[in-house]
Amino acid sequence: MSDNETKGNKIGVVESDARDKSRKVVIHYKTKHPKYGKYVSKRTVLHVHDEHNESHNGDIVEIAQCRPVSKTKSWTLTRIVEKRSL
Repeated sequence: MSDNETKGNKIGVVESDARDKSRKVVIHYKTKHPKYGKYVSKRTVLHVHDEHNESHNGDIVEIAQCRPVSKTKSWTLTRIVEKRSL
């Protein structure tokens, strides 16, 4: 299990909170290139359902997979790990 995962949940950073009850969460990770062996930075962007609009840009959040809420949202906000300090 990697640092960003605990029991099927993932930890990422909120990139966009422009929509109502929806967040764009980015999960950064590094993977080894199959041919050259160099570690390459990659990211996964997930659309997350935030029922109470609790999270904002820059917050570190934990998300869990759920049934599809819309066409692109099949993740829900579990908890806010760390608020962004201003």
